[in-house]
Amino acid sequence: MVEEQLRRRGLRDKRVLSAMLAIPREDFVPLEMRVVSHTDDPVAIGFGQTISQPYMTALMAQLLELKGSELILDVGSGSGYAAALLGALGAGVVSVELIPQLAQMARRNLERAGRAGNVEVVVGDGSVGYRPRAPYDAISVGAAAPDVPAALVDQLRDRGRLVIPVGTRKDQSLVVITKRNGATKSRVATQCRFVPLRGDEGWN
Repeated sequence: MVEEQLRRRGLRDKRVLSAMLAIPREDFVPLEMRVVSHTDDPVAIGFGQTISQPYMTALMAQLLELKGSELILDVGSGSGYAAALLGALGAGVVSVELIPQLAQMARRNLERAGRAGNVEVVVGDGSVGYRPRAPYDAISVGAAAPDVPAALVDQLRDRGRLVIPVGTRKDQSLVVITKRNGATKSRVATQCRFVPLRGDEGWN
């Protein structure tokens, strides 16, 4: 998976590639879906949600440019896979999930995979972030918003990075936002397609 889907498509961050090798994706998909857990496709995890394709998960992590000391906000825990990856790359992760059953699934998967030590999964509306632990050095959003949520920009630490899919319900751009001295700059990394971000600053 790492060689065919990541290296050959241009991903070069050694820490990200090592973490992708170390964290079995099959541990974060339903048992009946494990046969397709290493394909470069999203995998359904129930409740109308998916675990993103490996390339997109790795790309988002690479775009955050993590060094290992960061506190990271992960919006949309899903099955916990992205949170596990971010936990391997940063100092700590707060992962917010709107659906309680998925939050419970993420906690179980993280515990079983031995990745729960520096990852906290909370139930809540991730579109407005999680203020009790803000500000964050990096924010990764695993669902598509109609616009960049102002609450997430506000909770981003100065010199931090936010990676988020933005667009319509069907097609989006993966946007990278950097914050410097209170001002933000954004660029589009690629085109993408994610499930809609639900919540007050997402799709109601």
